[in-house]
Amino acid sequence: MIRLKRAYERATPEDGTRILVERLWPRGVKKISLPLDAWLKEVAPSASLRRWFGHDPKKWDEFRRRYFQELKHQAGTWETILKAAQNGVVTLGYSAPDTDDNIAVALHEYLETR
Repeated sequence: MIRLKRAYERATPEDGTRILVERLWPRGVKKISLPLDAWLKEVAPSASLRRWFGHDPKKWDEFRRRYFQELKHQAGTWETILKAAQNGVVTLGYSAPDTDDNIAVALHEYLETR
């Protein structure tokens, strides 16, 4: 099972394996204070795609299409998440304030089809 959670929320035992899926470290969070099992910045969208999207909800559908194209060519990066999910709960951490249109939501959607 794969869950989503903002990096700013408190970690709980129910989170299982915690993986940060952002290219950039969450603002204002000390690395020592964020319990993670992995930081997979390679699974995040390219810097150019991330900047183009800019968390603009009007660009969401096109962002997802472009991001899925990138993921299609990076199987090695996201397969780690699927393997971990076979062994229990995986929580994908993200920093965006928008809980509906963000990198982790798109990645989760992509992984659900695999």
